[in-house]
Amino acid sequence: MTYVAIALAVIVFLIILKNICIVPQGNQYIIEFLGKYKSTWNAGLHVKIPLLERIAKKITLKEQVMDSPPQPVITKDNVTMQIDTVVYFRIFDGKLYTYGAVNPIMALENLTATTLRNIVGELELDGTLTSRDTINGKMTEILDEATDQWGIKVNRVELKNIIPPTEIQNAMEKQMKAERDRRETLLQAEGHKAAAITRAEGDKQAMILAAEGERDARIARAEGEAKAIFLSKKAEADGLRALKEVGVDAGVLELKKFEALVKMSDGTAAKLIIPTDAVNAVTNNALFSETTGLGNATVPAKKPSPAPKEDPCCERFEKE
Repeated sequence: MTYVAIALAVIVFLIILKNICIVPQGNQYIIEFLGKYKSTWNAGLHVKIPLLERIAKKITLKEQVMDSPPQPVITKDNVTMQIDTVVYFRIFDGKLYTYGAVNPIMALENLTATTLRNIVGELELDGTLTSRDTINGKMTEILDEATDQWGIKVNRVELKNIIPPTEIQNAMEKQMKAERDRRETLLQAEGHKAAAITRAEGDKQAMILAAEGERDARIARAEGEAKAIFLSKKAEADGLRALKEVGVDAGVLELKKFEALVKMSDGTAAKLIIPTDAVNAVTNNALFSETTGLGNATVPAKKPSPAPKEDPCCERFEKE
């Protein structure tokens, strides 16, 4: 009897031990009682009733990634492209996820494909290639609203690859090359334009500086000539003032005028016009010099010396 009790106790302990469950963090267990939903176990220690309760489904609450394979999509301008998407989602309600759809992941994948076709079908090729953010936002909004009844929260949708046909790719490459060539040409033209403007500005500044230098030089030369003329006239005035102070007569003044005229006529093409007053003054001075002998610089000729006389005494002694 003792052994039977011990055996029963061991069996009960093993049954209880087998029905003790520990739910890890970030997971949920769906419990059914006699085939009907009973409760949802969150993280922690739980015990189920043997033979009456069972774990219908184990669900993870972590964010999951669904990478859909490339699928053909036709744009508004009848261009067929291969597009694959990446969907980031998580399960927020284990009961809805378990009983909302037979295969929620497959349902989400098919819904993603149909939504992508609907959105891209309203866009042209260029709009599809340049509106990734718009497509991602619309798909996220539509999928999140449609999957609420499945206990799924769609956090984000991304277009992974957009592969147009080979002919379209070649045309796009040619277009991009033409655009790069055009930009290069524009940049070169702008560079030449900037260089020409810089050279023109430099030439302009150089011409301005040269003109200012020439102007300053002319001003300096004019000031120098004016100062030289002033000093010359001042010297002449000082000379005339000195002559006036010593009391020179009119004849000397007329002679000075004549000397000045002679200096002025020093040249091969010079013409000298002597006023009548100056000629009369010179004539009067010449007559006055000849009459009085003043101013005559001619040296009189020397008289010949007499021949030496002979000494008779000397001749007498020579004969003897």
